[in-house]
Amino acid sequence: MKNVKLLFIILMSFLFVGAGMAQGVVKGILKDAQTNETLIGATVLVKGTNVGVTTNLDGSFSLKVPADKITLQFSYVGYESKEMSVSLSTGSTKDLGTITLKPSSIGLTEVNVLASIAVDRETPVAVSNIQPRIIEEKLGNQEFPEILKTTPSVYATKQGGGYGDSRINLRGFSSNNIGVLINGVPVNDMENGKVYWSNWAGLSDVTQTIQVQRGLGASKLALSSVGGTINILTKTTDVQEGGSVYSGIGNDGMHKFMFTLSTGLMKNGWAITISGAHSYGNGYVDGTNYDAYSYFFNVSKQLSNNQRLSFTVFGAPQWHNQRGNQHFIKTYRGQNDEIPYPVQSGYKYNSDYGYRDGKVYGGAYAYNVYHKPQASLNHFWQINDKTIWTTAVYASIATGGGRRVDGTGMQMLSWDYKLDKPYSSTKLTPEGYYDYSAVMDINKASLNGSQAIIGMSVNSHQWYGVLSTLNTKINNINVTAGIDGRYYIGKHTKEVTDLLGGKFFIDNSDINRTAYTPLHKGDLYSYYDDGIVRWIGVFLQGEYVKDKFSAFVSGSISSKAYNRKDYFLYTPGNQYSGWVNFMPWSVKAGANYNLSEHHNIYINGGYFTRSPYFNVVFPNYTNDINHNAKYERVLSTEVGYGYTSSKLNIRLGLYRTLWLDKGLTVTLGQIRSNISGLDALHQGIELTTTYKPFSKLVLNGMFSLGDWRWMNNVSFKAYDDNNVYQGTYNAYLKNIHVGNAAQTTAALSAQIQVVKNMKVGVDFTYFGRNYAEFDPSYRTDSTDVADAWMMPNVGLIDLNADYRFKIGKFNASLYANLNNFLNTPYIADATDGATHDAASALVWYGFGRTWYFGLKIRF
Repeated sequence: MKNVKLLFIILMSFLFVGAGMAQGVVKGILKDAQTNETLIGATVLVKGTNVGVTTNLDGSFSLKVPADKITLQFSYVGYESKEMSVSLSTGSTKDLGTITLKPSSIGLTEVNVLASIAVDRETPVAVSNIQPRIIEEKLGNQEFPEILKTTPSVYATKQGGGYGDSRINLRGFSSNNIGVLINGVPVNDMENGKVYWSNWAGLSDVTQTIQVQRGLGASKLALSSVGGTINILTKTTDVQEGGSVYSGIGNDGMHKFMFTLSTGLMKNGWAITISGAHSYGNGYVDGTNYDAYSYFFNVSKQLSNNQRLSFTVFGAPQWHNQRGNQHFIKTYRGQNDEIPYPVQSGYKYNSDYGYRDGKVYGGAYAYNVYHKPQASLNHFWQINDKTIWTTAVYASIATGGGRRVDGTGMQMLSWDYKLDKPYSSTKLTPEGYYDYSAVMDINKASLNGSQAIIGMSVNSHQWYGVLSTLNTKINNINVTAGIDGRYYIGKHTKEVTDLLGGKFFIDNSDINRTAYTPLHKGDLYSYYDDGIVRWIGVFLQGEYVKDKFSAFVSGSISSKAYNRKDYFLYTPGNQYSGWVNFMPWSVKAGANYNLSEHHNIYINGGYFTRSPYFNVVFPNYTNDINHNAKYERVLSTEVGYGYTSSKLNIRLGLYRTLWLDKGLTVTLGQIRSNISGLDALHQGIELTTTYKPFSKLVLNGMFSLGDWRWMNNVSFKAYDDNNVYQGTYNAYLKNIHVGNAAQTTAALSAQIQVVKNMKVGVDFTYFGRNYAEFDPSYRTDSTDVADAWMMPNVGLIDLNADYRFKIGKFNASLYANLNNFLNTPYIADATDGATHDAASALVWYGFGRTWYFGLKIRF
């Protein structure tokens, strides 16, 4: 009997072994159907089973499957899923070759053309892609630019900590020297080149993908892309019918609600997608509560098999209280004897607000409200197999501004930002808040009107543009030509919003108004002018792509003109300055050579001129023209190497950017300084790596080392907030390190699938050699040539997790984020002091530990 049992066990073992061996192998490569880029981390699953794998770093996969007729499912966030039937015999291997997935949004092809999206191992530029999955999993309640902090040479902070008040530097250059495109349309301010992220704080809710091109980049437009280009592609119209709802909560009363609905592409060729979101909270920093909305609407029509028309409008109206002033380190620690009240909130301390009617009320530079909607009409025409014509007509009408305190008694509600203490006349409650009631009592008793008022520094604009691109293939050369036209009117003034108990306010800045005319709520004061900019540019690029070699040469030339209209300083009929014309141009070229399927090298270089900014042409805040304003000139070169395999990717680059006759506007507290003629040298090395030892674990690394310095001494003029001339100074800046950005950065990230449908990630980021921003008024001593104070180096750890599951028939995802997990105190922003050390520096601390949970249900 025992022998029978033993025989039975042996036979069953053979059966199971045989069954286990009844397998085959399928392999292939997943790519984007439009760009031909490989899809890393896409899911390949045997339908109806748990047998699956994710694609490797080169988009490849290899999966053992039952030796039978099976159905494979291919899926990736932001793409349409695909199914494929496969039949295998025992022990066989089937190579499916290249499997392509189409983006789940209609119209990405034309957006990719307009935005000049770079392709790895083809476009010879340093590039980093932030895919939709990363945005969903890691953004949480971080500021939009912070999603890029693991990108080489990027430094992003929340600055004062108000909603949307973040900033980003790339290769040591601030946002006015980084070309920012949304769906291929430039959004840098037409007067000063800046990007105000609070205007786009809700953009993350509708972002499809982000591509950072460091250095000259692949954009054909004449952009402010000295440091690089940030391409943001929003959703267009979803291919499939459906939608989603989202709810999130976070620290300090943060709440977020969002929805998306889409008709999908209907039989009549129409498709509509609409999204909306609402976020509100108290803010991490004291007195920085906020309320923000975002909306997105897209409707597209398939006119024919070769033509499509799409209309998109999106915006993010918001208001938020802010922290306007930096403080000494000792102030945050409660050790500043000049402050007549206890500072108890530590690094969250904010001196710039009070309470009115029981609600937080921000003071000067401590409240912002803005709405910058953007609408565009896109036409896509596939003329033939070789030619595509894409045109976008767009408009943006923005309104809003920031709170100010003005009047002869403005110091009653102001902070001495240089000495970091209240003025002797500042009115404060025993707790240290601005005492608006005390000021109102003074104003009520005044026979000369309000001594201190609340005003709004209004910065509204109208911006209209057209961007048209024709792409055709001539033999082996892709030729792209286009036109870029823009017209912009920016309105700048101050408006009385609250007399604070007084009967009127006196301001004699307007020569066209009778002196001592009583002003009331809604009246304009201090200054009132328009900045008018018109731009027309053409560009041409030839790109050769064949086998292992690709190269491009491109050039652009533009006509840019400024005009200024001043309503207060000049009489009617004499209020325009007249047009001041510039003709900036650019030329750049690059080449990539794939040495093998694993190795590639690239090189690029370029030279371009850039028009001086508006306030350099009109430096005195009058219609007086600076006829000596110079073109800024930039010479940039870069070489790089890449290694790509199924398990390991490496990208290494060296860059050098020489910037001559740079114009710079520095705003520190209430003083603005216009500096021109600066020379700077930015050079460095960048390394990124990705390692995928097995399908459930991905490791990412980044290291960048920069050397960014000013190269000469210059003179400059300074003005206060009311455009009153303060003086001319010599600034001794030669060989001083560029401030406001960490010159050494590093990151190490890991993401692992711990159980089915659940991933956990950890990010370590390091920032070093971070020099404080300099104040030009502190650099007027020729014997003082010391570097700005260098902030302490810091390493931070962030955690994230996501779990995907079913709620009935609906797909759902749960997200969790824990940023600055160790609650590490660190200085994120600093302004250099008189003695260039920690004691004299004014600083903002970065956020401590913050958390966020979100739930998304798709239907």
